[in-house]
Amino acid sequence: MSNVFTIAVVVGSLRKDSINRKVAQALISLAPANLKLNIVEIGDLPLYNEDIDGATPPAAYSTFRQQVSSSDAVLFVTPEYNRSVPAPLKNAIDVGSRPYGKSAWSGKPGAIISVSPGAIGGFGANHHLRQSLVFLNVPCMQQPEAYLGGAGTAFDESGKLSESVKPFLQSFINAYAQWVEQHKKV
Repeated sequence: MSNVFTIAVVVGSLRKDSINRKVAQALISLAPANLKLNIVEIGDLPLYNEDIDGATPPAAYSTFRQQVSSSDAVLFVTPEYNRSVPAPLKNAIDVGSRPYGKSAWSGKPGAIISVSPGAIGGFGANHHLRQSLVFLNVPCMQQPEAYLGGAGTAFDESGKLSESVKPFLQSFINAYAQWVEQHKKV
């Protein structure tokens, strides 16, 4: 039997009823038995400021860093804002990467799914995030790339995942499970 890996799921949208949060919840329900996905909240993180990140950093910083550090891998579910990642997600990346030399992200197998009602599915956000993950030493799953365009129709009025989207998400989370198994820290 394979190991069970704890996955920190970071959702780039702060809206409670966001499509991205719904996709994250769908991925949690579709995940194979060897993945335990948990959403790590980013909405309460103060903007990163080295002046307040000294000997006694804000409790939100410490909690977030501990949640990411104690996870085996990380999964990003993000919208695209102005052809890039949303500010709260970039802030979470910065908070988790500090203090310098003690990044919570380093070496954790990662994957990105960008989700947008637009036609190109958050392509810009997906690729900008990949640039940061290279620097942070997060081996990011290259294939399958995951862009969910037209995401406004991915769920019905009751919040149920569309049967047409489910195979795409299932294929993505299955591939990610294999990626985590292959790239786990030893």
